[in-house]
Amino acid sequence: MKKAASRIVSHVGLYALISMQAIAADSTGVSPAGGPAASTVPSATAAMPRLPRVLDRFEVGTNVYVRSLKIDPQANAIWIGTSAGVHEVGLADRAVRNTFTRESGLANEYVFAVGIDHKGYKWFGTNAGGVSRYKDGEWKTFFPMHGLADYWVYAFDSQRDGTLWIGTWAGANRVDAKTGEFTTYVRELINEWVYGIAVDSTDRVWFGTEGGITRFDGEQWVSWTHADGLGAANSDGLPASRNTGLGTRERHDLGVLSGGMATYNPSYVFCVLIDRDDSLWAGTWGGGLAHFDGKQWNNYTEHEGLAGNIVYSLAQDDDGVLWVGTNKGLSRFDGMAWHSYGRHEGFANLDVYAIEIAGNGDVWVGTREAVLRLGSEGDGENAQ
Repeated sequence: MKKAASRIVSHVGLYALISMQAIAADSTGVSPAGGPAASTVPSATAAMPRLPRVLDRFEVGTNVYVRSLKIDPQANAIWIGTSAGVHEVGLADRAVRNTFTRESGLANEYVFAVGIDHKGYKWFGTNAGGVSRYKDGEWKTFFPMHGLADYWVYAFDSQRDGTLWIGTWAGANRVDAKTGEFTTYVRELINEWVYGIAVDSTDRVWFGTEGGITRFDGEQWVSWTHADGLGAANSDGLPASRNTGLGTRERHDLGVLSGGMATYNPSYVFCVLIDRDDSLWAGTWGGGLAHFDGKQWNNYTEHEGLAGNIVYSLAQDDDGVLWVGTNKGLSRFDGMAWHSYGRHEGFANLDVYAIEIAGNGDVWVGTREAVLRLGSEGDGENAQ
């Protein structure tokens, strides 16, 4: 029996759970007209494995954007950062445990990033409000006066010793695990607008910026741009993106393309992921999905099977499958075959801004106005 999905509806700062019918989505792997078609590259496999499908849809409010998702294994919960606040939702029962807004102590309702440090503190990166840190009912907010590089905060990740890195619109912060002291890095980066951070198995820190990729190994800073192979060529002849960083502060809404037309800046990296083989994946603006094995770059676009060439989010599951959030839906890549999810599969909005993988393999996806949970049939009842 399918469980009913839930809806989180905003009303004067309060949120309520409302029961709704679960989505019945096609899991055959074939997308007819109305959504992105599933695309396959040559594969040696004889049969397509059973693919995850949409099990639940959780609505967060009209024109509310889900910008970030973060699994909290210790609490068996997922944090959902939106443009109207942040929610803590239980993975087992999918019930909302907490909703935080400015009235609760959050610096700004627009939450672009959620991080969890080695002490269990939750860090919320906001749009123009700095960073808020939360644990056990206690809040603390950090602004530039406290050492934060900027009020606009987009990414978090941690090194083995607990050192926290924060990506902002004016460089990156290193937060000392023992003293809590903030150190800011700007000129060391290829570009000061930092949208993604990932730490590899050797504790090197990778930064995705609006001008390319930078890596810091503790001593040296090395950078790559489109000139080095990052991002695919502009085969569709798209106009160049005007968002170049460099202190211009000319920001855009990631869900709205100027004039309804996509733009192109292959050095603009919005997300980075270190996979289980310790290689780098980077989502670009118009240049598709880039992969760097330490020696050379390879790029994947709609021509190879990617749903869309603007890539907002990335995640990898325990089977090594890559999940890619784009401007035209969600893509799944197992190394050989691509499969894309669009409107026919239950996505009312195709911009996929955030992806997280739960311990039981469920895939949580953030879009405009909703969070979707994907899983294999029969496996979705036992979230971990």
